[in-house]
Amino acid sequence: MSFKKLHPLLKESLENAGFETSNPLQKKVLPTLKGGSSAYIIAPKGSGKTTALIIATIHKLKAEAVEDSPRAVIVVKDKEDALALKEEFERFTKNTDLRVYALYDEYDIEKQKTEVYFGQDIVIASPARLSKLYFLNGIHLGEVQFFAIEEADYLARSNGYNHILRLSESINKCQFVITSDTMNSKIQNYQNSFMSNAHLIKG
Repeated sequence: MSFKKLHPLLKESLENAGFETSNPLQKKVLPTLKGGSSAYIIAPKGSGKTTALIIATIHKLKAEAVEDSPRAVIVVKDKEDALALKEEFERFTKNTDLRVYALYDEYDIEKQKTEVYFGQDIVIASPARLSKLYFLNGIHLGEVQFFAIEEADYLARSNGYNHILRLSESINKCQFVITSDTMNSKIQNYQNSFMSNAHLIKG
């Protein structure tokens, strides 16, 4: 698909970043995500799945800030990945008023509670810190419409799996997306819970 059917501000950001049309993977991924379906996106690094995730998130939120509670949560491996993805998001949100926040372990949790409280639209978080902040009543997940796990291969080797499972039980009706290089047994197990109706898209 072309980018013509996206929100005008998002389309403008893509043009400014040098994106003229979607690549082969994005042509498969974007219609599914725009339609509101949950999905596993299994493709190698460099295939464009992160950009597809960013596009889908901004389009879902209509490229505009709304109230205080996050409406999109994206779980990543650690601080480094959180900051890198935040920077990538900001390439496509700088002409909008969307607020993007990185939540990770190596930072004062009381400051994080305050910074989240004042209003964020997209929260990019490591699993343990997101879980801790939630169970300290430091982040409200009741308005989340889009919950993603980015580059989820690390879950095969970490305890983040259980944090995410518990958090998913606290989220109301929501679109869930998992991107990964491979379909490992940990993320496949999510089919028994919040990914039960997810599409499988391979690139």
